[in-house]
Amino acid sequence: MPARFFTPKRRPDIPMTEERYREIYAMLNAVEVLEEDCGKLCGCACCTTENREGTDQEMGIYLLPGEETVHRDDGDWLTMTVDEEGRYFGRCATPPVCPREKRPIQCRTFPLLPHLCEDGSLEMVYNDVELPYRCPLIDEEIPLEDQFVEATQAAWEMLIRDPRIREIVREDSIERERSMMELMDKLF
Repeated sequence: MPARFFTPKRRPDIPMTEERYREIYAMLNAVEVLEEDCGKLCGCACCTTENREGTDQEMGIYLLPGEETVHRDDGDWLTMTVDEEGRYFGRCATPPVCPREKRPIQCRTFPLLPHLCEDGSLEMVYNDVELPYRCPLIDEEIPLEDQFVEATQAAWEMLIRDPRIREIVREDSIERERSMMELMDKLF
């Protein structure tokens, strides 16, 4: 793919700190995906960490770079492991109950993902990553609360100012576009 693709609009780099994460957490604490708890629709499928039937995958989520600093004292409800690349992986120790105000960013913004467009703009898209469970928000395209979508967009605009996070989002966006092109080639 040409280098001109997925070059984020030039924004001044601002590395994420614990304080900046806490600001984003506060902003996202003020909104919900739906008017009611979406876990009632699916039995908290995305929050249940035990192995799923037909898979050996344990549920959890990668923390964003530096986000582990917010959770260093959360061992009573969140267990973290570090992989060989130094990435932190969190699993809820008390599923499906967690302190909602402490959830990691990617739990808070699910089912939306950040996507960098070819022109460098950022948009939110529904999660298209294969999941070991069904999410009615995605499968049934249930409309999300406008305030949630707006806060999620604002949060990711802040997050991608950190070069480490911007690179993750850029790589995911390129992969998403590549997969879409492969699908289109197969269909047409």
